[in-house]
Order: sequence, then structure tokens, then C-alpha cells
Amino acid sequence: MAESKDVERSSEDSSLKGRSRAAGIYGTIVTASVLATAGGQLRPVALEILVFSTLVVYWLAELYAEVLGQHVHAGRLPRGPELRGLLTSSWQLVAASYLPLVALAAGALAGMTPLNASFLALGVTVVLLLFHGLASGRAAGLTGWRLAGGAATAGLFGLAMVILKAAISH
Repeated sequence: MAESKDVERSSEDSSLKGRSRAAGIYGTIVTASVLATAGGQLRPVALEILVFSTLVVYWLAELYAEVLGQHVHAGRLPRGPELRGLLTSSWQLVAASYLPLVALAAGALAGMTPLNASFLALGVTVVLLLFHGLASGRAAGLTGWRLAGGAATAGLFGLAMVILKAAISH
């Protein structure tokens, strides 16, 4: 009986880690999309507020969808540790914006134009997506070309945002 609970807990921990990783990737892509569309049109402080508040709305919507999609269907709402696990694992969606927003602020403080500061922050999202792709691939046991392909695919999402930003800016 105790072994069954340990297996169940391990499976739940693995599920939360996977959810956290997915939320980080998704949050980074949403951060990049907001930077691509509004960067250079807003002052950096306003852009930071827009990025962060957009991600909080996405985070709340994700939690709502999770509760409706899985827990209500099962006839119960999450409680206690299960709810905390959902909240903390999905917060990665918002936390994914921290480094790009620090880069945006640093660029602005260094005297960059809002457009160039937003490109700097967008570049950070590309690096983060490459990191997420690499870390996810390693966690899945990928090596060689498969690992490189997984990391490159994640990076391509960020690169697509840079291309869109360049097209919008010019």
C-alpha cells in the first residue's frame, strides 16, 4: 500500500515538473510575442507592465482551464497540496518573463532606445527558449541530433518573434 502511494506521488511530481517546464516555454513565447508587437511603441516601464500583466492573465486562464478541464470533470476541485502544486508549477508561465524584463530594463537604463531595448529583451527570449529546448530534451533522454533538433525547434519559436518584430518595426 505504501509503495502504491509512493508511485502515485512520484507520478504526480513528474506531472508537475512537466507542467512547470511547459508553462516556462509557453510563458517565454508569450513574453516574446508581447515584446514583438508592443516593443518600441511603449516606454520600457509600460512595456514591462504590459508583459507581466498579460502573463498573469494567461496564468489565471491556464489555472481556470486546468480546474475545469480535469478536476471538475473528475467531480472534485483540487485542495491543499494538489492546489499548491498547480499554482506553483504553472507560475513558471509568469516567471519566464523575469530575465527578458530585466534585460529590457537594463537596456533602457543603459540608454538604449525603447525599440533596441525591446530587441535586447527579445534576444534573451530566444536564448531562454534554446535553454528550455535543451533542458527538456536532456530530461527526455535525448542525445545527439535529436537533442540539437529539440533545442533548435524551441529556439525557432523565439527567432520567429524576432523576425515578426523586425517586420513590424520597419
